[in-house]
Amino acid sequence: MRLTRLLPFLLCIALHAQDVHVRVSSDVKTGIEGTTAFPTIQMALDHHPFAGPDGRVFIEIAPGTYHERLNITQNHTNITLIGMGHGPEDVVITNSLNAKQAGGTFFTETVEVNGAGFEADNLTFENSAGNTGQAVAIVVRADRAVFKHCRFLGYQDTLFADYGRQYYVDSYIEGAIDFIFGNAAAVFDHSEIHASGPGYLTAQSRTSPDQPTGYVIVDSKVTTGSQDNGGPEGKHTGIFLGRPWRPFARVVFMRTELPAEIRPEGWNNWGKEANEKTAWFAEFANTGPGTATSARASWARQLTAREARHFEPNAFLAGRDHWNPVAAAAKLP
Repeated sequence: MRLTRLLPFLLCIALHAQDVHVRVSSDVKTGIEGTTAFPTIQMALDHHPFAGPDGRVFIEIAPGTYHERLNITQNHTNITLIGMGHGPEDVVITNSLNAKQAGGTFFTETVEVNGAGFEADNLTFENSAGNTGQAVAIVVRADRAVFKHCRFLGYQDTLFADYGRQYYVDSYIEGAIDFIFGNAAAVFDHSEIHASGPGYLTAQSRTSPDQPTGYVIVDSKVTTGSQDNGGPEGKHTGIFLGRPWRPFARVVFMRTELPAEIRPEGWNNWGKEANEKTAWFAEFANTGPGTATSARASWARQLTAREARHFEPNAFLAGRDHWNPVAAAAKLP
């Protein structure tokens, strides 16, 4: 992120008196309640001045590696984390904890987001535990969440996109097994989904057909790393687009580039034939060597152009308040 690109954004912030912006840097040696400079991100989250009723708190994070576990609580709404480096690799929030160490998958996350209206720009969220079992980089349980120019690094269960409407744009998500999972309504737009080993890109968990949740990967690309011969759990080689963590899972890949390593059948039923009657997996206008449909699972769908319009970002995430996630992301630098 160049300074010339950031200056208009900072000027816009200054013009809104109800907004608050604070700084995080290792150069800061202390931070007390109500100040605007802190040595750690969590300290900034805990002690920043509160914005006005319609305002937002912008936390500007200096380049560096932050060995922290963050919790953005429900009462901390409209928080924006901004990495001040040239790219998302310059500000890394990292921890290393797997399910065995923590006592369960849902205790492993490096970052947990619960406050509505959360935004992150130009950051990396990492769980560095590697191929050691479930190890979550970030949990997102926040409505109207936006991630722009972010990286999400892990191996199994990297990104727990579990609740609310979430929009990921120009971002990079890496893992091997079920590394985008949960029951949010989430769109991944112009992003890279990188499979670092054989496994499953998604494990969505919709529990009933009337829930407006699901994952949409649109105008993006799936890339791959090295493949081994054993496959996940010793059963498969190659990469599946997804499998249903819960029976009514919904995932759509649209206009996305798929590599040759995608399994011909595309989708997995998680060992339960009954899931084939309830899971809602679909594709539309994808490209690349992994798009051949002749051997696709018979229970997966190929959408028409009319059906696909429902899954465009602004349509799928609009909700009753007519939220425009594309416009929200455009306001970030």
